[in-house]
Amino acid sequence: MRKQLASNKQEFSAISKEHYDVIVIGAGVVGCAMTRRFTLQGAKVLLVEKASDILEGASKGNSAILHTGFDEVAGSIEHQCVTKGYQEFLEIRHKMKLPIMKTGALIVAWNAEQEAKLDSLKTIAHENGVKDVEQISALKVNQLEPNLASCASSALHVPGEYVIDPWTTPYCYLLQGIEQGATFLRNTQVLSGEYENSQWTLHTNQGVLSSDAIINCAGLYGDHVDQLLIKQSAFEIHPRKGQFLVYDKAASELITKIILPVPTKITKGVVVCRTIFGNLLVGPTADEQESREDTGVDSESLKQLKTQGEAILPALKHCPITATYAGIRPATAQHDYAIKSYPEQRYISVGGIRSTGLSGALGIASYVYEQYLEMGYKHVEQSWYSWPSASSIAQEGERDWQKVNNGGVVCHCELVTKREIEKALTGPLAARSLTALKRRTRVTMGRCQGFYCSAALSDITEPYFDEPIASNSNDN
Repeated sequence: MRKQLASNKQEFSAISKEHYDVIVIGAGVVGCAMTRRFTLQGAKVLLVEKASDILEGASKGNSAILHTGFDEVAGSIEHQCVTKGYQEFLEIRHKMKLPIMKTGALIVAWNAEQEAKLDSLKTIAHENGVKDVEQISALKVNQLEPNLASCASSALHVPGEYVIDPWTTPYCYLLQGIEQGATFLRNTQVLSGEYENSQWTLHTNQGVLSSDAIINCAGLYGDHVDQLLIKQSAFEIHPRKGQFLVYDKAASELITKIILPVPTKITKGVVVCRTIFGNLLVGPTADEQESREDTGVDSESLKQLKTQGEAILPALKHCPITATYAGIRPATAQHDYAIKSYPEQRYISVGGIRSTGLSGALGIASYVYEQYLEMGYKHVEQSWYSWPSASSIAQEGERDWQKVNNGGVVCHCELVTKREIEKALTGPLAARSLTALKRRTRVTMGRCQGFYCSAALSDITEPYFDEPIASNSNDN
């Protein structure tokens, strides 16, 4: 631990001597995509994160669906960003070897009231450019998904929806930015700042940083950072917790598509879908709360989720639940992303990025870069791009356990090898905690939740983690 702290101080000392074109605050999926976009466009970028790893806030818990944007409000910022993000992801995924599972989605109506809303949803989808959305009969629903409850009255079929990896994806975004010259600082919390003489000075818990412009991607604390730096904010975060159930891998054989409810004004509702890792997911809830940190789950909400899931997919009654988790969405009173530019202060606030943040991240980064250009900035776009890729942790495709000299399988539930673990512990985005290592490899996230592999894992990670894990750890 002392050695790590010394390393952090040395790293910060070198970085603090530099002046940056842009400092991005917050290393969620949007901050990672933002750093990538600005770096590729030629800006000198520093990304700062108060936690010890990327994706420690709202980005760590979501349903991992790549949305077409079929149901967004036409012309809204969210619609623009989700559409652009969806397109760019499909353009670059092969180059980064990002896993993807084309499932399509069914928005299922379970009664006459919900069915009456399908036609308007289809109209919205077509107006949004998603022309392949069609309404299908109850008979067709049953043919596509025979394990669904028989009371479905009809559905909208959205062929273009996908399931993706919610952790490897932003990891590769940031890794590309770093390989192109961006800098990343962990454990760095912004305390105050001022804009004087066309320059930002940020005071952090580690020291002082400087830049020409600031982009606030602080997620759940976005409004706080706005108030801290520019003494105003165009939005106020109202934390909304989403709790999830994760079923054993055998349950994923029950369906092939993403099963969506008819959405309400408050939430897109409870989803039943497969994950890229071979499990089946039910959730999220939509629980309003004051805390921006409390990601605990409660038995009553999980019980309700289980009941809802079984009502949709009755065979789930016979499937074991292997994990539960919760994420917090940075909801606001607005029904759109709260992205606002403050040209006189060279500051852009990126707030209210809710459940579509994973889908919209690349589009949000492009949208914000256009606002940045309107401030009068312009850089020379980089002439070449590296295309990094991470170890595949998806269920499909070749995995490291199938290759030679991998050091053996450490986590047998998720088939994670010693080589994969050691790779994740090194490099510019090295995992420094068990939660970070989970997102890189899925170690301890299977049926036994780390019961069998924690001792071996403790030995492997002890020289690398900020705080060594106990041999009997079952950290979730």
